[in-house]
Amino acid sequence: MTKVSTIDEYIENQDEKIKDILHEVRAVIRKAAPDAEERMSWQMPTFWQGENLIHFCAHKNHFGIYPGTLKNLPFTERLSEYKTSKGAIQFPYNKPVDYKLISDITKYRVSCVNKEG
Repeated sequence: MTKVSTIDEYIENQDEKIKDILHEVRAVIRKAAPDAEERMSWQMPTFWQGENLIHFCAHKNHFGIYPGTLKNLPFTERLSEYKTSKGAIQFPYNKPVDYKLISDITKYRVSCVNKEG
């Protein structure tokens, strides 16, 4: 992957089959976190609001979202059908994307930042 400096560049460098998904993920996060700044961090599209709120990243068979620790997320039952790790959720390309879940996770992260700030 070529080093990029914007989310637009990042998405444009992805496979044609997944560009629409990534554009929609970006739009959903943007709507859920309207005050967040878009950045590239660790070569991933990142939304920042005093701290990293959420990242997303394309992979061969899935895209991941990275909202930080999943330990306290109030959506654990909704995450049960996805492969997760300490701070990542994998959304396979061969299944419908739960954009509502991504929105809810982003809104939750915004609320956490607002409480801390």
